Amino acid sequence: MHIATVQSEVEVARTLRRARSESGLSLRELARRAGTSHTTLLAYERGSKTPGAGTFLRILNACDLAVDLKLSPRIRQADGLERGKELEQVLDLAAQFPARHSPELELPVFGYRQ
Repeated sequence: MHIATVQSEVEVARTLRRARSESGLSLRELARRAGTSHTTLLAYERGSKTPGAGTFLRILNACDLAVDLKLSPRIRQADGLERGKELEQVLDLAAQFPARHSPELELPVFGYRQ
């Protein structure tokens, strides 16, 4: 099972490059530690191949890095409008309302008659 979808393949490659860079390991040394070839590792870092979940974790472990996962609900497209666009439109609408308020509060008086 591969861990990447078309959207996340770039992120997987970027993560592997960053992990190797931060660990200070050469391509060959990391490949030796992870039990893979340097050419395969290079293909993973370039995004031309995508590692399976076990291989991905093994490579990060070889870099002496831990993996923390955070699950969160996915925001999906609704009514053909991307969520970022929807938020942008709401903020644009809010900007059209005046931001000035009366200097005196006008609150209803409950249970008291003047």
